[in-house]
Amino acid sequence: MGIEESSLEGVVTLRGIIMVLRAKTIDLLQTKDLTSKQKINSDLNLGELESREKNLASFPRRIILELTNACNLRCVMCGRDEARFSKTVFDLSYLDRLTKVLEVTEEVTLFGWGEPTIHPKFKEILEYLRRYPTRKYFVTNGTRLKSIRDALFEYQVDIMAVSLDGARASTNDKIRIGSNFEQIVSDLSLIVKQKQKLGVSYPYINFVFTAMQSNLQEIPDLVRLACDLGLEEVKVVYLTVFSDKLLSESLWEQQEEVKRVFNESIQLAESLGVKIKLPYIQGEDIAGRNYHKDCFVGWRDFFLGSDGYVRPCQSSATKLFPYSKYDTFEEMWNSAEYQDFRSRVNDPETMPGECKRCYQSSHANWNRKDSFIQVGQQFAPDWANRPM
Repeated sequence: MGIEESSLEGVVTLRGIIMVLRAKTIDLLQTKDLTSKQKINSDLNLGELESREKNLASFPRRIILELTNACNLRCVMCGRDEARFSKTVFDLSYLDRLTKVLEVTEEVTLFGWGEPTIHPKFKEILEYLRRYPTRKYFVTNGTRLKSIRDALFEYQVDIMAVSLDGARASTNDKIRIGSNFEQIVSDLSLIVKQKQKLGVSYPYINFVFTAMQSNLQEIPDLVRLACDLGLEEVKVVYLTVFSDKLLSESLWEQQEEVKRVFNESIQLAESLGVKIKLPYIQGEDIAGRNYHKDCFVGWRDFFLGSDGYVRPCQSSATKLFPYSKYDTFEEMWNSAEYQDFRSRVNDPETMPGECKRCYQSSHANWNRKDSFIQVGQQFAPDWANRPM
């Protein structure tokens, strides 16, 4: 079977179907048709992004809500032990000013530093979002799949990403302390069976895998597992090291072995019909010598932290402003802080210092050591305390 690759976007296609994606594109995953209002807004937003407007007439195409920064696991590679984490929880009153946006935005993603499904009102949030045409997407560690299984279908969750860091229990459960590989696999199997029984295509499910020295070789097996379960996709991101004790796990300057495993995984994914998303190989990233790939989060996305502060993205420690500072979404979206960020984020002379060492999986430059290793740097916000 022939594979065609575009060097610009890093996209590999199989018979016209995208099978391998090297970096997230400006477009979002389309799992259902957009309404006319959504399409008008998205087209306008894409045009304003292309022309690098600072004051936007469009609304963001994606809203990201960090429901909590708390987690029920203790993953060895997480930066929670290397930063001050006062537990915070998303206040449902924050949704009040999003009503107008939710009519036109393409997607709401529930994602951030914590596990969204442990928010005490998680199902109520899904129920609220079900009133709007926006796609519903969340990322989970998989520990509560059994308790939310029915909600996936009742509230028509469009996309669900499940984090696994091994293709077998001995690897995953050692890295993701408190996780239960066998239970997650069993629960996913039941969810896929329920999809088939109901005759629906949602939720689109993918694995998210953090690649490091101790699990790199298991990526092909994870592709096999995804196929066996009936999942649509495997996404791989590199480990970013926040602590000296994990330096030996970094894949910095391991590009030859990474390339070998990635190539094996690509061929396997092709043969099994599983989509696979992989980061660029060190030295081959399209960002070249730039600090990061062209960043579009300030135009496409709106990120609201669980402590009530707006940040540029989930991987940024910068707080643009407290959500309470402005009365309307329009004021926030075109605030002086947002316009300043849009004017600087892609300018190597004026971009924020933390953007120069970006480790956000979609925009980081994997030619740079700073993307792999963040020891001694501020990588997470100073949290405003909102106890659960």
